Amino acid sequence: MVMEEMEKARETHILGRGDYRNLGEKVQPGVPSSLPPLPAGAPANRLSLAGWLCDPSHPLTARVAVNRYWQMYFGHGIVKTAEDFGSQGEAPVHAELLDWLATEFVQTGWDIKRMQRLIVTSAAYRQSSHVTPELVEKDPENRLLARGPRFRLPAEMVRDNALAASGLLNGEIGGPSVSPYQPAGLWEEMGRPGDVFSAQTYTPSTGKDLYRRSMYTFWKRTVPPPSLATFDAPDREKCTARRALTNTPLQALVLMNDPTYVEAARSLAQRTLLEADSSPAKRIQFAFRQATGRKPSAEEVQLLSSLAQKQVALYRKDKQRASELIHVGESPSNAKLNPSELAAWTVVASSILNLDETITKE
Repeated sequence: MVMEEMEKARETHILGRGDYRNLGEKVQPGVPSSLPPLPAGAPANRLSLAGWLCDPSHPLTARVAVNRYWQMYFGHGIVKTAEDFGSQGEAPVHAELLDWLATEFVQTGWDIKRMQRLIVTSAAYRQSSHVTPELVEKDPENRLLARGPRFRLPAEMVRDNALAASGLLNGEIGGPSVSPYQPAGLWEEMGRPGDVFSAQTYTPSTGKDLYRRSMYTFWKRTVPPPSLATFDAPDREKCTARRALTNTPLQALVLMNDPTYVEAARSLAQRTLLEADSSPAKRIQFAFRQATGRKPSAEEVQLLSSLAQKQVALYRKDKQRASELIHVGESPSNAKLNPSELAAWTVVASSILNLDETITKE
C-alpha cells in the first residue's frame, strides 16, 4: 500500500497488449476531461484525487452514492444502471429527485446515516406495496414509485433476519471475520494438498461468533459460502453493483435444512414456548409477529395450529427424532421444555421462517 508519493515519480506508459516490455505512449496522472479538472496548483496525487471526488461541485460522486442507497431500499436506483452513469447507461427516471438527494447529501456533510433516514421516512418509501392490475400494466417495475417497494431480501439479510427473529443474532460491530456453519469438506475438495497458506480446511466458529451478522463471514473466493450463494450473493470475483434476484427450489431447501435456519427455528420455538401464552393461537401470533411483523389471519392460525397438533403427536411417538431435531446447532436447547413439544413447535417456527413474506422486503 502506498502511504506517500515517491520523491521522484516513476514514468508510466500504456503497455501494448498489457505486456510490461512493450512500452507505449507515456502518460501522466489526471482526471477525465469530461469532468472538472483538479484544483489549480494541486499535485496530481491520491490526496488531490480524494479531494476532487468529494468536492461539492463534483457532478457525479454524490449522485452515484445516493443512487446506490436508493437502490438498496427500492430494489432499483433512480438510475437503473447503478454501475454506469455514462452514455451507455440508462437515464434517471426522476432527474430532479436525484439532483435534490445529491445536493442534500453534500450539504449535510455527506452524512450517510442521515441519508438513510431521509429515504426510509419519505412518503415514497412508506407507501403500501399493494399493486393493482392497472399499475402493473403502466409501471411493472415500479420505476415511477406509485407503490412501495417489494422484493426478496439480499442473501446476507435473509440469514440475519432469521437470526434476529429467533433471538440468536449477535449485533456486535467490528472485529475479525467469523465462520458460520457450512457443509463439511467443501474447502478440502477445492484445496491443494500441502498448501498451508490458502485456507485448506474450514473450521466453524463457536459461541456467539456463530451468530454474527453475515457481513462478517470469512469469504474464500474459490469456495464462497454456499447458503449465501444460493440466495444470489456475488462470488466476489468481480465488482457487482446490481445483484440478480432469483427464485429457485434450492433456496427453499436451504431455509428448511441448513443448520443455521433449523437452529433459528428451534430458538424461535423456545422463545414462543417460554414467552407466549400457552394457547396455540397465542403462540402462533407471537412467532408470526417476530418473523413477519404482523398478526396472522384466522386461517393462518388454524393451519399452523393443525400443523402443531400433528407434529406433537408425531414426535411423542418418535422421541429420538425429536431429540435429533432440537439438538441441531451449537446453542443449547432448553432442558425445561418437553422435547416432543419443542420439536413440534420447531417445525411450526420453520414453516413461518420459510414464508415468502418472511424473506421479502415490503
